[in-house]
Order: sequence, then C-alpha cells, then structure tokens
Amino acid sequence: MSGVLMVAGAAMLWGLWPVWLHASSVDGPAAAFTTMAIMSLPAVVVLRRAPFADRGAVWALVAVGVCDALTAGLYFTSVNRGPVVVAVLTHYLTPLVVALSAPWLLGERRSTRALVAAPLVLGALAAMLGRPEGEGVVGTGLLGGASAFTYAGIVVGSKRAGKSFTPIQVTALHAPISALLALAVFRGDALPTSLGLDTGRAIAGGLLSGLLGTILFNSGLRRITSSTASTLTYLEPVVSALVGVALFHEPFSALTVVGVGVVVGTGVWVARERA
Repeated sequence: MSGVLMVAGAAMLWGLWPVWLHASSVDGPAAAFTTMAIMSLPAVVVLRRAPFADRGAVWALVAVGVCDALTAGLYFTSVNRGPVVVAVLTHYLTPLVVALSAPWLLGERRSTRALVAAPLVLGALAAMLGRPEGEGVVGTGLLGGASAFTYAGIVVGSKRAGKSFTPIQVTALHAPISALLALAVFRGDALPTSLGLDTGRAIAGGLLSGLLGTILFNSGLRRITSSTASTLTYLEPVVSALVGVALFHEPFSALTVVGVGVVVGTGVWVARERA
C-alpha cells in the first residue's frame, strides 16, 4: 500500500502544475528545461555510486531521458495548439499503453483491472473536461497520442532502471539527458527570459512537482506494477481540474463531481488487485 500512496502523491503533485505555470510568462519549453535542470541537481551526489554494471538498467535510464524530453515537447505542443481537451485525453491513453505493453516488456502479470479502468477513466475525464472547441483536433490528437506512447516509455523504462538504480538515481541521472535534448530541440526558447516572479514559480514547481514528485513516483514504482502505477497517474488531471476550479474560477459542475468519483474509485479498485 505504501507504493500506491507514493505514486498517488506524485500524481497529485504533478496535478499542481497549473499553480506554477498558469498565466505565466514562462512558456512550455522554458518550464520543461527549468524542471529538468532542477531534477538534475542530485546527480552530482548520486553519480559515484550508480550501478552502471547493469547495462539493461543503463539503457533504460537513457530511454527515460529521451522519452521525458519527447513527452514534454509533444504534450506542450499539443496543449499550445489546442483544443486542450483533446490534448489531455489523448495524452492520458498512457495507462492503456502501459497495461498492454508491460507484460511483454517487463514480464509483469497482465492487469485485467487496468485494462478495464483505462476506458472508464477516459470517459470520466471527457465528461469533466467537456467538448473540444476550436480547430486542429486531428493534429492535436496525433501529438497528444504520440506523447502517450513516450509517457508510457517513461513508466516502463523507470521500472526497468529501478531494478538497479535507486529512485533518486533514476530521477537525477535521466534528467540531464532530457535537459540537453530539450535545449537542442527548443534552443533559445528553452531558456527563461527573466528571473522574475514567474520564473520563481517555475523553479518552485520544478522542486515540488518535478524533483519531489518524480522521486515519489519512482519510489512507489519499485513496490507496485507499472500498470497500477500508470492508472494512479489519472489523479494528475483530476487535481489540475480541481485547482482550476479553486484558484482560477473555472466552471464546476455535477459532472466534475462524478468524474472525480470515477477516477478515484477506479484507481482504488485497480490498486487493490491481487498481484
């Protein structure tokens, strides 16, 4: 149960990203690079004792770094293009991708509950978020869907790397790869343009939602299956939606209440599945 609580806590911390980035002058690429740079800070301490003899774990760590950078690029772009509803829903195909691939890639037992839960929770999120508005649905859907696969790569790769590397090592040692790739792709757009309040908020987000959230996730991932962990990450958009209601006066309806209940209830149901 401790693993479930850790992953749930991580997802809730990730759901706080709107607190740090909503209406901010720090755009997506700069926020991504800032977060990855902060997550890299413990690398100096943990590098010396890293178990590089496990080549499979090392390559998994590299894959996590690449997938993290790709996920940030694809997902932030899909959100910028809009509609946001389409971006969020396609991005959160991840638990279904993980549930299908984990038995093959990691040798985990197939989770029937995770497979059943994925469409149920996507339906609940769709009800919470409402109908998509605007143009570019297909392009946004393709970008969001692609980010779901790279996000799944983060989950599966972190699970494999975590067999030899500690949670803080998985977090800190993949982040420099992600940061360098983000810098290579976004170039000057990846660097904050000022050191004002908005940059301070982004740094706070990098410390809490980025560094702490990812360490919690990797710690929990060592104790539960990747399918269960990825299902629990559905708490992230739920928390983000509630933050929008509480802090930014976004619409709140009965569908929001039902959606939250379905997501939380389904997560508990999956987490209680026997190993």
